Amino acid sequence: MGLYIIAAIILLPLIEIAVFIWVGGLIGVLPTILLTVITALAGTIMLRQQGLSLLTRMQSELDAGRAPNSEVMQGAMIVLASILLLIPGFVTDAVGLMLFIPPVREALAKFIISRSDVVIVQGGPGGARRSDEHVVDLDEGDWSEKQDNPSADAPDKGQPRISPWQDGSNDAKS
Repeated sequence: MGLYIIAAIILLPLIEIAVFIWVGGLIGVLPTILLTVITALAGTIMLRQQGLSLLTRMQSELDAGRAPNSEVMQGAMIVLASILLLIPGFVTDAVGLMLFIPPVREALAKFIISRSDVVIVQGGPGGARRSDEHVVDLDEGDWSEKQDNPSADAPDKGQPRISPWQDGSNDAKS
């Protein structure tokens, strides 16, 4: 993964320079510079417009009691898109503009979410709780630490071993 990041850091500026030279040769220097400034302004305007509508959708999902999974992912992509539009370059601008198109963003969000392991923890006034049968969620008052006696680690034959976490209320019957 580290090699991909290093390669992107090295290759992206080289690709951007090559595209700048190519576009500058086609349309001229001044139009090329103006085009990069216009895309930065467009990114700022689109972030404001789409970001506000996204916040409204997220709030309505939360009000309905649903987790705004897709909205959070799309919000992250809108922020990424605006950053890409602010970076001077035509390749980053093209990727940023693609991320502002809602169907592209939704498809990418579904792709990322389908390959992610997302755990939703819903909390109430008492704190966050998980609804997993293999997880025991204890508050600080529900447990205490006991010092294990080294001789207690080896249970007698035929006697069940009692965990140091048990408070004695669920003692095994002999």
